[in-house]
Amino acid sequence: MTHITFVEACGTSTALDVPEGWSLMQAATAHGVDGILGECGGSCACATCHCYVDDLLMAALPPASGNERDMLENVAAERRPNSRLACQIKAGPALQGGTVTLPERQE
Repeated sequence: MTHITFVEACGTSTALDVPEGWSLMQAATAHGVDGILGECGGSCACATCHCYVDDLLMAALPPASGNERDMLENVAAERRPNSRLACQIKAGPALQGGTVTLPERQE
């Protein structure tokens, strides 16, 4: 399990233990975290799981794929240097203790 904290736009914080290999989108939607829609079911086709990752995650994650970068062009909220799609982030030991902040809107 990987301990990840999700911070909703309203400030509510939810700490989850995410099974290794699950996407952060899967974990958030399975636990009712408000702010991640995941309309495409995790196939990197909608950008409704846009999130901002903290420095720990930025350092641990591989660069976004070309498809993810393309989808990030379509986010509804401000795109930032630490913007990622939660469907493309898989839980694992390197992400332990990371924090994901959700934008004020996804659509």
